[in-house]
Amino acid sequence: MLADLSPLIAATAQWLTAGYPPCGGALASALCEAQARQAVTVAAWLRYPTRVDAALVVMAGPGGADRLDWIAGADRTGAEGAEEWAWRTWVDEVVASWAAALLSDPELAVLAVEALGDGEHLAITPVEFRRLLAPDDADRGAAALLRHPDLLAPVADLHRPELLDRLDPGRALIA
Repeated sequence: MLADLSPLIAATAQWLTAGYPPCGGALASALCEAQARQAVTVAAWLRYPTRVDAALVVMAGPGGADRLDWIAGADRTGAEGAEEWAWRTWVDEVVASWAAALLSDPELAVLAVEALGDGEHLAITPVEFRRLLAPDDADRGAAALLRHPDLLAPVADLHRPELLDRLDPGRALIA
């Protein structure tokens, strides 16, 4: 059994949807969240492709959202208590960066999903990533900010070289 990456996936998707909120009401919020979760799941499974990788990140912890907040210009120094922000310690900076790259570049998203065949996750849990790979008009409208390449660039560019290397080791896949 693979180590459970669900806390990392949930926290990182929550960070993305908080930073790039949905455009619209409750349905838009759900559609935006689904797209973020799918992108983060693909990114997490690429980043931690084996049960050993997943177990190590669960044991050590992914690092938190502080640097991402600074890069995205988010002010997280409010008066809220630490318990309200505890989920943020489960945000994985590399996974958030890779997910942002996937959300803003459809061709890269296709390559990433294809690359999941190299890992152990799909062998255990077959999944479709339709909202990531083939968003309809409602998906695109709900996640207009979440999929905007210019808005996502500061986060997506943080670890894009590592993502490209993971997808095509040793070669420059996409400039």
